[in-house]
Amino acid sequence: MKKAVIGIDIGGTYTKFGIIDRQGNCLNDSFINTDIYKDFDKFLLQLNKEIENTLSGIQEKIEIKGVGVGAPNGNYYRGTIEYPPNLHWKGIVPVTEKMKNFFKGIPVVLTNDANAAAIGEMIYGGARNMKDFIVITLGTGLGSGIVVNGELVYGHDGFAGELGHINVKLRGRECGCGRKGCLETYVSATGIKRTVFRFLAERIVESELRNISFNDLTAKMITEAAHRGDPIAIDAFEFTGRILGAKLADTVAHTSPEAIFLLGGLANAGELILNPTIRSMEENLLPIYRNKVKVLLSGLSDLNAGVMGASALAWKELEKK
Repeated sequence: MKKAVIGIDIGGTYTKFGIIDRQGNCLNDSFINTDIYKDFDKFLLQLNKEIENTLSGIQEKIEIKGVGVGAPNGNYYRGTIEYPPNLHWKGIVPVTEKMKNFFKGIPVVLTNDANAAAIGEMIYGGARNMKDFIVITLGTGLGSGIVVNGELVYGHDGFAGELGHINVKLRGRECGCGRKGCLETYVSATGIKRTVFRFLAERIVESELRNISFNDLTAKMITEAAHRGDPIAIDAFEFTGRILGAKLADTVAHTSPEAIFLLGGLANAGELILNPTIRSMEENLLPIYRNKVKVLLSGLSDLNAGVMGASALAWKELEKK
């Protein structure tokens, strides 16, 4: 009987999950909408139904050994999602406690979604054989997972490494966390949309993005426009990369990583975001760090990165036990 785990990636819009074996093969996967569920219990009920349907679609017999969950503001120590800015659920949600009612006798472990991505990068992606690296997830917000000497940095309370909420500009853009000027308000799929609309308001240059509403605009559209030479889109990536690179330079001074991996929808822009980020980071680095830290795109498939990370978390926890 094949052994597998369930990897669950809870996002602000969708929750994706997959049945993953020890070699990282996805036996089956699916998703549900996250943002239509204001009540966590109703969300969990629907998720469990979809997981059961997905398991029934696998031909061979499998044994589920564990469940790994990556989620915004996920606390590894407590198994909770706490005050997530990009989810409808407020306060502290006891995720692993509630999930154990569905997965009786099967261990359930949870961490921040970016931490899960870092574990996935270490086991399945480009960080294999690395002990010191950082993963930056560029989705609706900006998440980060920091690995030092082969171990994730959780801090004393489980919330270390929230780089998305370091300050970029005093009294800057409003953030979903309630503060102003956070990095993710400038560097994320949402952040680059805000930059595009600011540039459109300030400039009269021709741009194919002028006829698209804010709610309809996506990071993918901005990427495609930049590839076609749109000046607003190109400048938006340059602006975003400069900010990200400067803040990565600060982060390097804390942990001196071997590499920094970019992952997520905005990272799919490739060199459009990578090149200005690297230039800005090198310009702002302390001389002793220059030309030592690689900035790379993730080695994980973007469609399955969160799921692979969550499954890697489950396998890693089983190995500890």
